[in-house]
Amino acid sequence: MSDATLSTVRNAARLLKAFLTREEELGVAELARRLGLGKSSVHRLLTTLLGEGLVEQDSRTGRYRLGIVMFELGEAVRLHMDLHAAASTVLVRLREQTGESVQVGVADGDDVVYVERLDSAHSLRLFGEFGRRLPLYSTSSGKVLLAYRDDPERAAYLARVRLAPLTRHTITDPVRLRDELSTVRARGWAEAINERQVGVASLAAPVRDLTGDVVAAISVNAPVTRFRGVPRRRLAQTVIDAGEAVSHRLGWAPEHLHGKES
Repeated sequence: MSDATLSTVRNAARLLKAFLTREEELGVAELARRLGLGKSSVHRLLTTLLGEGLVEQDSRTGRYRLGIVMFELGEAVRLHMDLHAAASTVLVRLREQTGESVQVGVADGDDVVYVERLDSAHSLRLFGEFGRRLPLYSTSSGKVLLAYRDDPERAAYLARVRLAPLTRHTITDPVRLRDELSTVRARGWAEAINERQVGVASLAAPVRDLTGDVVAAISVNAPVTRFRGVPRRRLAQTVIDAGEAVSHRLGWAPEHLHGKES
């Protein structure tokens, strides 16, 4: 990245931070004064940020304010901070109960990103996936996050996304995936065996926020050989209980599900 590009990125960041004042809206001249930049440079920055939804312009006054995307980014940061606080002790307990690697994943577009992880104490363990992006359809966490989306959003995903095989066990038929997501929603947990990587299995359950919306998934990962040695129903209940424990810490209560399930 060139020095000029870095300078532009830095100035865009400075411009956005200029709105962290009591003034809700700022004009080009005021922004130029605060940043020590020319009006034309500020206008170019604002035009780019406007196109990305990071700022909005009042059509009446011509002044600018932070856009809805900035609010969404702030909500994402808050959620991740809340998740870290809510999930930390639950993950420790889940690892102690199962002896396997445990993690929390959130949806980012059509991918799942793992934001919390604790590794197994076994000598044979899986490669860490903290921060890694994986297709939603290929993991148990991703299936949970897909299963609890609204029907139109889930249908749009199935129509839009190419289900590329990661292994010969990956679900690549949209109809089959749709049916599996219905099963996940009905029973409250998902599994993926050899679908993302041969020899790897996982089981996941939902994490809900204060409103009852599913905002994350908590999962147990293990080599298939160990995974198959544990009664599935018992493991599923353990992970479901962990998901509910994190959800309670986020403010969820069972009565918040009213009207959320269909």
